[in-house]
Amino acid sequence: MRLHESAFYFILFFLLGILLASLNLKFPTILFITALSAASFLILNSFSVKRFVNLKWLSVLSLLMVIGAIYYFWGDFQIQKGFSAPFDRKINFSGIVSNYPQKGASQKIAVDLETPYKGKILVTLKPYPEFNYGDKLNFVGTIKKPGGSYANYLAKNEISAVSVYPKTNPIKTNQGSKIKSILFSFKEKFVLALQKILPQEESALASGLTLGERSEFSKNLKDAMSNSGTTHIVALSGYNITVIVSTAAFLFAFYFRKNIAFIMTLALILGFVLMTGAEASVARAAIMGSVALLGKQIGRIYSLRNAMSVSAFLMILQNPKILAFDIGFQLSFLALMGIAYISPAIKIFLKLENKGIAQWKEILISTASAQLAVLPILISSFGKFSILSILANVLILWLIPFTMGVGFFAGFLGFFSYYLSQILGWFLHLFLYYELAVINFFGKIAMPLKISFGVLGIIIYYALLILFVVYAKRKTQRQLNQPRHNFAV
Repeated sequence: MRLHESAFYFILFFLLGILLASLNLKFPTILFITALSAASFLILNSFSVKRFVNLKWLSVLSLLMVIGAIYYFWGDFQIQKGFSAPFDRKINFSGIVSNYPQKGASQKIAVDLETPYKGKILVTLKPYPEFNYGDKLNFVGTIKKPGGSYANYLAKNEISAVSVYPKTNPIKTNQGSKIKSILFSFKEKFVLALQKILPQEESALASGLTLGERSEFSKNLKDAMSNSGTTHIVALSGYNITVIVSTAAFLFAFYFRKNIAFIMTLALILGFVLMTGAEASVARAAIMGSVALLGKQIGRIYSLRNAMSVSAFLMILQNPKILAFDIGFQLSFLALMGIAYISPAIKIFLKLENKGIAQWKEILISTASAQLAVLPILISSFGKFSILSILANVLILWLIPFTMGVGFFAGFLGFFSYYLSQILGWFLHLFLYYELAVINFFGKIAMPLKISFGVLGIIIYYALLILFVVYAKRKTQRQLNQPRHNFAV
């Protein structure tokens, strides 16, 4: 087995161990599954005549599932060790706001507790007065331990507890990182610049597309996006970033040389990360988008596989919780795989040429491939599915890179000149008006279905997708191996 193949399977089994631990399986159960896997590879090896991989080596590498599980349990222990505060008792505590607050009907702020307590908690407050990153606050209230899936959702951000509507008093400001404070302040001014040049609904959507900011979304817009299956485009989940990067790279390459298009798309990604405050979820999604871009640049699908696995490994090594509980990581990773593997398979199945393909067909196939790859996750996360959602996304996503690009420039110009920003705002208005029209139209006719995949359903779904990709690949190989006959007389 070659070194790059060994590295791939090393990572694969390590991540499988983390996944098993994430499913709350007991350690003895994980040991049994690992032993069963190792034995199965040895048995298959004894019956195998033609080997694609060394099954004995896979039997050894499968033991890494135990290492992955231990790493996950150790991370859990470290989070528990790093938290100290009494639960379900009214106390006086203080802390510093450690991230950009989620604003809307209520404020949700992550707070790093100060002595005599320690750890990170999520505090829910009334919308006013507004608090910001770096504010030091004093609270009087109750700290509670979350349960079930919500606890896992919070744990991926190293949050161990919650407090709902405690009495709050500000103590100091600007107690956080100076760099993050500048970035978050820049973000707020950027949103304000968009609000000056666009109507309310359009500025809200522009802020959502460029920064993931949804505090100004009306209930009607939220419902329309949910029903039409387009909520993910403003979720900073990684799915939209992956599709946007893929589409932007294609469109830039249509007008510029390959290397220039590559640099321009990387600049778009970097600008996106900085504008959102360089939050961890966005950085992870941007890394996956950059990997997709690199894969397209070098044109080697197997290199892309290794790049994806190494990227996933490094991210999960830093935070094991994201594999099972971070939808952003899941969507970005699966969307990337959809574009890399399902998209070529669809072209083969539909007998479309890789060269000279019409622009709208390329975007349609990339979007549909990413949508197929993430479908079970979207349904599980948002609880709805509309059969027309793929069409709605195709009609919107091709324009998103332009909207983001113009939106970024308009927001930046707003810092220097309202009038120059307003000129770009006219073009931005046309894009947003069209996107809102599509969202509202499909939001009314979509009739979303409430369905549930379940674990077995997800396994069957992805097994069918894998079979489809394998079928397309073998079909190509058969065509390449066919002898050419000379019919000349």
